[in-house]
Amino acid sequence: MTAAPDTWTISSAADAARARSAVARLTEHAPALDRARFLTDLTAQLRLCLDEGGAELVLSTRHADRLQVDVHPTGRPTHRLTLTCPPRPGGKATDGADLAAALLTADEDAGELVDQLDGVREELEDLQCKLAGLRRQQGALQEKLDEKEALVRFHREELHETNQGVLALHAELDAAALAQRELLDAERAARAEAESARRLLTFLADASAVVTASLDHDAILRRLPELLVPEYALDVDIWLFDDEEVPRGGTRPAAAVTAARTGRPQHAAGHAGGLSGVDDLPASVLAPDRPLLSIPLTAHRMLGVLTLTAPGSRFDPDTSVMLVELARRIGTALDHARRYEQHRDIAEALQRAQLTDLPEVEGLTLAARYLPATRGLNIGGDWYDAFPQPDGSLLAVIGDVTGHGLRAAVMMGQLRTALRAYAVEGDGPARILTRLHHMLRHQQPDLYATAVVARFRPGDPALVWASAGHPPLVVREPGGEVRALDAKPGIMLGVPIPYEYQEHSVDLPRGSTLALYTDGLVERRALGIDPGIDRLTATLAELSGRELERDLDASAESLLTPMLRDSERDDDVCMLLCHTTRTPSPVPVPSPRADRGAVHADATGRSLPR
Repeated sequence: MTAAPDTWTISSAADAARARSAVARLTEHAPALDRARFLTDLTAQLRLCLDEGGAELVLSTRHADRLQVDVHPTGRPTHRLTLTCPPRPGGKATDGADLAAALLTADEDAGELVDQLDGVREELEDLQCKLAGLRRQQGALQEKLDEKEALVRFHREELHETNQGVLALHAELDAAALAQRELLDAERAARAEAESARRLLTFLADASAVVTASLDHDAILRRLPELLVPEYALDVDIWLFDDEEVPRGGTRPAAAVTAARTGRPQHAAGHAGGLSGVDDLPASVLAPDRPLLSIPLTAHRMLGVLTLTAPGSRFDPDTSVMLVELARRIGTALDHARRYEQHRDIAEALQRAQLTDLPEVEGLTLAARYLPATRGLNIGGDWYDAFPQPDGSLLAVIGDVTGHGLRAAVMMGQLRTALRAYAVEGDGPARILTRLHHMLRHQQPDLYATAVVARFRPGDPALVWASAGHPPLVVREPGGEVRALDAKPGIMLGVPIPYEYQEHSVDLPRGSTLALYTDGLVERRALGIDPGIDRLTATLAELSGRELERDLDASAESLLTPMLRDSERDDDVCMLLCHTTRTPSPVPVPSPRADRGAVHADATGRSLPR
């Protein structure tokens, strides 16, 4: 920067820096804001001049309180900068000398500044080298970052696809879980329905077994409340009809009367039941406090009405179907029980009519017992008989027709009648059995019987007998010795082969007792018949001879009691005792119980005089 003291040429950035620094020194006493604006404007002009090729800086001072600087750029008009500043110390205005001094100081400062700038430039070059290295590292890092970013982008896309797959899988799992829940709910419902149906069917089967197992009309009616209350009904009412006509009216509920009249199940409540196969009574019928279900009890005819009070607010539809079916089976069971009672009464009347009034014979005492089986029809083909022949002898007979029921009882009556008819002709025991065998073979080829016929003659100690497949006679002699007359018996009556029965004979001392009996007295299913015969001989031996002589009827009772203690009573029991007296018996005087030993039994098996 060279020129007159008040003119400087600016050709480089260093010249511009020295000039600006010199002017800044000259304006250090000016107001800060004005000074800053002045220096900023000067810097801008100097930068503009350097960009256009240089300039001249002229310092001129006209007044003591004002500094004026003219910038003469090359090829451009002069730009004047003016700054008002307080006077310098001493009141002297700024001139070229001051500017020269300032420039010298600025040169020194600029030199230092140049040195500093060189140092800065070197540092800047080092920094640029480092920056270049850093840029290279940055490039390498950028490449790695790009690779990582591409890898991250790939993984992000893969993760996105995986997430989409997971979401789809979750949706499928949710749908599968929902379907599974629906299936489980359906399975639970089906299982509950099946369990309910199984429970109802089990109850129906058990209840049916209970009502059909008994042939006692009253016992069936007693069991119904026990079966139905409280699970299926709060209360049970049974209305039975005694005749063929269905009664009308009365104090029965309207549902029961309607069921009796129509023969269809009726439902009465304040709401419609909607039960399968059941009619709802119209709303005009007075509704009961609880729903009622009235079901007819029918077989081949109307037997009555079963009315059930609902255990809750309504009847379950499935339960009502079961109750209707149970009522049908109850009707069948009641009909069977009624028919059985009718058949039993007829059979017992027939059986009772066949029991014999034991005759009065000199030198011989008779006692008999008949106990019907306590199972089944309570009537069978066991019978006993004792009657005199034309020659004065007495025939004692005991027999057993196979089977039970009316047929066995009727056949037993026929055999008894035929046997008495053959005996009138004077035939002996063997001939009588042979003729009975021939009759049974031709009239009832599928029916069999056992029998034993014993003959007593007055004054003759010999006992003559013949057996057709019957248990052996048992004899108790006066001294207490007991033995079975085990002569070989013949075949059963009615076996489809020709057969001639043989007679046997044994002497009976006076005071002996002969026991004729059927297998129901001695036979047990688990043991057979032989142990029973042995026990009969032992029991007969324990009886008092004096009691046998004095009261044969009481002795018969004493004999039966221990013999039947373990009996299952599934077969009839028939026994005839014949006791030969030691002295001729006087003619007996009739007494109120002079039935001569004939007895029958009630339903409990208790022996009663006939």
